[in-house]
Amino acid sequence: MALENDLTLASSQSALASIRPVDIKQLKYFIAIAEEGSLSAASARLHVAQPSLSHHVINVERELGVTLIKRSSRGVVLTESGQTLLKHAREICASMDLCLDRVRQCGGRPKGEVSFGMPGSVSTVLSVPLAETVLVEQPQIKLRVIEAMSGFIRAWLEAQTIDLAFLYDVNELKHCEVSKLMSENLYFFAAPDNWPFSKPPGTPVELSEVQQLDLILPSIQHGLRQTLERHARTLSKGLNVIIEMDSLAQIKELVVRGSGYTILAPAAANDRVHRGELLMSRIVEPVISRPVYLVRNQVKPMTDACGAVERTTLDVVEDLVRRKIWLVAEPAG
Repeated sequence: MALENDLTLASSQSALASIRPVDIKQLKYFIAIAEEGSLSAASARLHVAQPSLSHHVINVERELGVTLIKRSSRGVVLTESGQTLLKHAREICASMDLCLDRVRQCGGRPKGEVSFGMPGSVSTVLSVPLAETVLVEQPQIKLRVIEAMSGFIRAWLEAQTIDLAFLYDVNELKHCEVSKLMSENLYFFAAPDNWPFSKPPGTPVELSEVQQLDLILPSIQHGLRQTLERHARTLSKGLNVIIEMDSLAQIKELVVRGSGYTILAPAAANDRVHRGELLMSRIVEPVISRPVYLVRNQVKPMTDACGAVERTTLDVVEDLVRRKIWLVAEPAG
């Protein structure tokens, strides 16, 4: 009887040893494939050969007995099983990262990677001084700033793929901790040799005077454009948009070259104004302002490194506002 039990136990142990569980590395590979939408893009992001990634996916599918992705000429699409695995994989990897971070922090300074999503207008004024401050004050933290349109940043927040973000609109944003930092007024911008008004630069201009000019603005999917269109509808005429450009750098370049005019927050064009390449005037009647929020998904575990970057961000923003590099909203008049 004892021999039979020993044989049964040995058989069970052998069966268990033959099962290769899905490991953290495979989960992280799968998350990258799902987020990038293709094996080639995930390969570039992870610096892992594409055949190796494909092999890992096949192994996971074999181990779980399900199909996780469907391949096509346009990339990969998650199956229902893949969507389920993605949700739990993110939670597992986030918990593991938090565990490792807590262990590393014992008796030491915060360390680890922090990803920060910023719209172009915020990144222009904040990303460089923030990166430099983190590098000097928190050298063990690896800061990753991702500049993108607000719609992408919202999606990344909700998917827990970034730690912190700046947003202008937080309506219908779920499970997030939101801090309003300031409000910004929007300004009119033109090249010095293409100033369209008889009044001098710096004198407030009315929206009715601006909306009939040749404007270069982002497409309607952009939050800035939606804000401007909403205010323009209160007047008799719409906006005269001659070029749509979903790139802040290219909008400024076109205006500098005299191809048209634009409307931006001052922080978004501070670099060009400082170099004397653009002139600006505040828009009035109506004054157009928008709030600026610092956002974090509460579901995603907050590491010590993330907390350190958040505190540093508040300090840097306060300094930029104090030095009038980042202009906050002014009262009308």
